[in-house]
Amino acid sequence: MAEQEKGFTVKDRRLFSADEPVAEENKAAASEPSPPKTERPADADPERAQAPLPQINFPTFIASLNASALVHLGVIEDPVSGTAEKNLPMAKQTIDILSMLQQKTTGNLTPDEDSMLKSILYDLRILFVKEKG
Repeated sequence: MAEQEKGFTVKDRRLFSADEPVAEENKAAASEPSPPKTERPADADPERAQAPLPQINFPTFIASLNASALVHLGVIEDPVSGTAEKNLPMAKQTIDILSMLQQKTTGNLTPDEDSMLKSILYDLRILFVKEKG
């Protein structure tokens, strides 16, 4: 008895807007009922959805981690909840991540990037020790 190969069928379930042309092979999929759309919190706030994102580079990445550590240290308010709460284990983890980045990028940073990272690490470590003590 010969063994038959079982094939598979791929159905394109992507949603297309009324303005976009639908490819011939996708017309059947586009006419199928679509799942209900859920609104994301960013979509609810038009100002937040339209705000330009910062340039992606090493200093903005480090600044982002710094802000995260400051939130966990309770120095600045959490942008989501609007409250300043301390979470020292998370603050320590973020400081450790910055320390690891400093070790792994030794010799590969510009003088300004290196100075920024050293300064941020120093400040965060001082704040952490004060909060811990």
